[in-house]
Amino acid sequence: MKPAIDTADIQAQDSAHFLHPFTDFKDLNQRGARVMTRAEDIYVWDSEGRRVLDAMSGLWCVNVGYGRKEIADAAYQQMMALPYYNSFFQTTNVPATRLAAKLASLAPDVGERSFKHVFYSSSGSESNDSNVRMVRRYWDLLGQPQRKIIIGRINGYHGSTMAGASLGGMSGMHAQGDLPIPNITHIDQPYFFENGRPGESEEAFGLRAAGWLEEKILELGADKVAAFIAEPVQGAGGVIIPPSTYWPEIQRIVDKYGILLISDEVICAFGRLGHWFAYEKFGYKPDLVTFAKAVTSGYIPLGGVLVGNRVADVLIEKGGEFNHGYTYSGHPVACAVALANLDIMEREQLPQRVRDDIGPYLAKRFEELKAHPLVGDAQTCGFVGGMVLVKNKQTRETFNPDLGVGMVCRGHCFGNGLIMRAVGDRMIIAPPLTMTHAQIDEMMALIVKCLDLTYADAQSKGWLA
Repeated sequence: MKPAIDTADIQAQDSAHFLHPFTDFKDLNQRGARVMTRAEDIYVWDSEGRRVLDAMSGLWCVNVGYGRKEIADAAYQQMMALPYYNSFFQTTNVPATRLAAKLASLAPDVGERSFKHVFYSSSGSESNDSNVRMVRRYWDLLGQPQRKIIIGRINGYHGSTMAGASLGGMSGMHAQGDLPIPNITHIDQPYFFENGRPGESEEAFGLRAAGWLEEKILELGADKVAAFIAEPVQGAGGVIIPPSTYWPEIQRIVDKYGILLISDEVICAFGRLGHWFAYEKFGYKPDLVTFAKAVTSGYIPLGGVLVGNRVADVLIEKGGEFNHGYTYSGHPVACAVALANLDIMEREQLPQRVRDDIGPYLAKRFEELKAHPLVGDAQTCGFVGGMVLVKNKQTRETFNPDLGVGMVCRGHCFGNGLIMRAVGDRMIIAPPLTMTHAQIDEMMALIVKCLDLTYADAQSKGWLA
């Protein structure tokens, strides 16, 4: 028998020594952190023995579910053979090389922009820092050093490093640290519920939203714009799913002005949207693809950038040292874990399963939430879902943000065995891709229960009046 965890002792040590990410340290020290101790399949357990259905796959990453022994075995075997060596000094290792080839084989062919090369990091944030360096190096080598500006989107998320947070459009992050850094700017997000006009179709809105990019390019001067970066579906911004017309129009615009296109797929790649990479689903042709998270299902940190031929050919043929990289670029253990993880995804056909089976089933069940008196809209794309909590369904009036209705709902989720994330008053999910129909039903029953509890709170406190 394993000894019981002394929750109070761990919480005391946590408060004394551990500064958590994206956390109000004072608030956490007053309430104490929840101590997670083990996980299996789609569930995690805390130190008090409570089982919780993890509808967020950890942090959008545990696509193959918890407890995969073959992944642990791959890490152990590689640690015993070559636990670490750097990829500086014209040196490589077997797992990093094989993984690069594997990723190139999985990336859908997009003609002259096909992906044959990979640049490794340890996270999505680092990968997007690498994108900034790589994009500017590309234009320098082409004799256009004035092309430095990268355009992102308001409410987009591209990490929390100085460059990553700057590329993203989160106002709370920009308020700390004098962000964004120079030569990064933003356009609005393609969020129809918030930005659509009365009587406007989603298709018409998609074209109008994409047009904001062209307006920004013309405002800045096309000869100064280096790239546009965006998530296929905005994740941390609240699962914002663009209209079908959006990405084709974005492609037309970047092609018209010769601007590089960066697809940040840290959340969307590796089956989450029913394809190995999300750009295939939406039919566009990026030059760079950011990846991390699900490449190892979160079992060990790994990130990187798929570098399309358009960029890679210039970097290689023009020559000269690219003065950028990381101690852990191409870490042999992380790459071995990724290979084992991708093997599971291929063997169990998880991308196809999301596209043809559990994705459609989740969409059907999630659609039912629109009938709830608290839900103004509910959408899914593949195996992500988002719904917005509203004060009045008929007028689509939202709650006062100071009420924190989303956090009230999240509290009910945690209290009733469900992990669901709140982004303002948008509640979002991104479950493991291994879920069964029965487990989806279990999750949906918990979601409805927590919505009912939140609605009762809103009624009792007069928030709906």
